[in-house]
Amino acid sequence: MVMKDYYSISEVAKILGKSKETLRRWDRDGKFIALREPISEYRIYKKEQVNALLELFSGETEDTINNSVTPLKEYKVLELFAGAGGLAIGLEKSGIKCEALNEIDKWACQTLRENRPNWNVLEGDIRSFDFTKYANKVEIVTGGFPCQAFSYAGKKLGLEDARGTLFYEFARAVKEVNPLICIGENVKGLLSHEKGKTLDGMLSILDEIGYNVVPIQVLKAVNYRVPQKRERIILVGIRKDIEIKYEYPKPHQTIYNLSDALKKGELYNCDVPKSEGSKYPQHKKEILDLVPPKGYWRNLPIEIQKEYMGKSFYLGGGKTGMARRIGWDEPSLTLTCSPAQKQTERCHPDETRPFTVREYARIQTFPDEWKFMGSISQQYKQIGNAVPCNLGQEIGYSIVKFLNKYYSKVNKSEASISLAKVV
Repeated sequence: MVMKDYYSISEVAKILGKSKETLRRWDRDGKFIALREPISEYRIYKKEQVNALLELFSGETEDTINNSVTPLKEYKVLELFAGAGGLAIGLEKSGIKCEALNEIDKWACQTLRENRPNWNVLEGDIRSFDFTKYANKVEIVTGGFPCQAFSYAGKKLGLEDARGTLFYEFARAVKEVNPLICIGENVKGLLSHEKGKTLDGMLSILDEIGYNVVPIQVLKAVNYRVPQKRERIILVGIRKDIEIKYEYPKPHQTIYNLSDALKKGELYNCDVPKSEGSKYPQHKKEILDLVPPKGYWRNLPIEIQKEYMGKSFYLGGGKTGMARRIGWDEPSLTLTCSPAQKQTERCHPDETRPFTVREYARIQTFPDEWKFMGSISQQYKQIGNAVPCNLGQEIGYSIVKFLNKYYSKVNKSEASISLAKVV
């Protein structure tokens, strides 16, 4: 290893104008990964790696990625577990029509109806709905089903073995509707849930009902025009009679930060609207007053660290989300359903308070005009559970691209058959 080709962490901190602690955090989070010097094990960085990031910071790197594509015809989707409409908005922006949306939460249903009176919102438990009337009438079924363990019967998990879980209901709907493509969305933790058995069971069930699953990827929302470090698994099933290859949306080169979310710029044409929001209890506010932007519990005096963290202080791991104040020049950490709960603080950069409802919505890339119904806590829950709208749009483009290829092939085959009949 020739050291002249590498920078030390101190050198990189000076070059980028970041603290060494920030660089260590980036390394732990996989955002900007360091190498290790063989003998000392100190963090070091390739010079070209640093130069590339420096270009990104300086704005010299132009985002040349454009996933947008125009649908060849009207494509329709049945969306399950629709929530407040994050994915539905994204799919709509990509040119896909929402044929129907199922959701059990009454406040989320009110949100959907308030904003899209023309949408067919099927309110209630998914178990009570028969989806056969949509059979062969929609090309896509989507669903952000919860992660639940299965009861295993035999070596290979079948659909009936999953009965009682919400994935069973998702798979049942797919079987009843027979779409060309189905899309499941879930947290990254699904990969390791029950040591991978849960995911294996899902793949086995989709195979049983006639769908091949595309190699699974974890999509980082920050790579898809979302100012948030949110990671999601996208489970893509293609009907077995279709030989068209599905391609995930290409990641963008531009990374948006909190300033892009809350201030006028490329993402929004005005500053974030004023709105209601939660408040910290006085004791927590006094502690977070001591934390600088981009700081967290380790920035507190040692005695306050011990008091605030309790037993967690003596456990391993970085716990970088605790007592965390977000900086203007970085993406937000993943938003949760409650902005003031302990261990997942997301404090405003300048004011010692949680993000407001509209700030939450901006970070999830909801349009400013999208209204959320219910109490403040219900609104936070709806936003925190949502698929970021811009990520949904990029996924939508990938679906449109796939369906365009399918129908182009079908039309070509039909034209060949017609020509053969004439001849």
